Amino acid sequence: MGQGNQTVVKEFVLAGLSQTPVGQEGLFVLFFFFYIFTWVGNVLIMVTVASEARLHSSPMYFLLGNLSFLDLCYSSVTTPKLLVDFLAEEKLISYGQCIVQLFFLHVIGAAEMFLLTVMAYDRYVAICRPLHYTTIMNRGICCVLVIASWMGGFVHSTVQTVLTVRLPFCGPNQVDNFFCDVPPVIKLACTDTFVIELLMVSNSGLISTSCFIVLISSYAAILLKIRSKEGRSKALSTCGSHLMVVTLFFGPCIFIYARPFSTFSVDKLVSVSYNVITPMLNPLIYTLRNKEVKSAMRKVWMNLVVGQEECKRKHTTIREKAEGEIFVQSNTYLLSYINLLIYIS
Repeated sequence: MGQGNQTVVKEFVLAGLSQTPVGQEGLFVLFFFFYIFTWVGNVLIMVTVASEARLHSSPMYFLLGNLSFLDLCYSSVTTPKLLVDFLAEEKLISYGQCIVQLFFLHVIGAAEMFLLTVMAYDRYVAICRPLHYTTIMNRGICCVLVIASWMGGFVHSTVQTVLTVRLPFCGPNQVDNFFCDVPPVIKLACTDTFVIELLMVSNSGLISTSCFIVLISSYAAILLKIRSKEGRSKALSTCGSHLMVVTLFFGPCIFIYARPFSTFSVDKLVSVSYNVITPMLNPLIYTLRNKEVKSAMRKVWMNLVVGQEECKRKHTTIREKAEGEIFVQSNTYLLSYINLLIYIS
């Protein structure tokens, strides 16, 4: 056993999602497609927002592009390792890799919580204070809010990580999940973690619960401020996508982090939902319920197709021109050669 805070455990064994070879192969195919869809959907939204000037200049879509980037990063923290483990006999992760995974998981996760709160504030200003919207949510303010979200995630994750690495790990090394997270990892510490658990629950639980309350309060304020049924219906249509994303992300996070670190049988499934499923569904939710995004995506796709056709046409023209020049030069050389033969004769 280590002395003080010395770490003896050099690697952890992850529990995984299946123990049978057939089950792991099937899950590998399923989660591989989930990850591909996550990349395609989120990259498509980022490219659409960046390439369409009308969307790029809009605060709502600027924030949506940043949300897609966070979703892509968040899924990439755990899914690649999960896919590798599906094909591995032993699901091992070193102590250092475990801490790095835990750190980035909480940096990006907390940053996404803060960004979703910013997006709710953006909708509140757009609906309740439309005349001041462009002044309040100008590009400079949006950039500051995005940076603040990342900084908030960094501070939150630093606290979680520092509290974790100060614990001694000298006994069991079986992590009861498919990735390294605070609740299952600190259960393996060779010391009493009651105070640490309270601090971590206060940190993670407070952030997730308070952000969720702010989000719900902002939507309630929007609905209370709008008197007409038509206006409320339009507001719900505008905010419906965001509300669905908020529910899918915050529900599982509150379930995992806003309670004492006790284990439930559904914890792995809940972890799958906010680590893998939600980042994949977010682009689908925003595109299916937003005509402007769908229209912009079609335009980007058409521009891409037209651009490829123009490139092919230019390439064909250049090739034909080059072939013509070669043909003319060949004929010139041949004619010169014939004239030379005639002269010699």
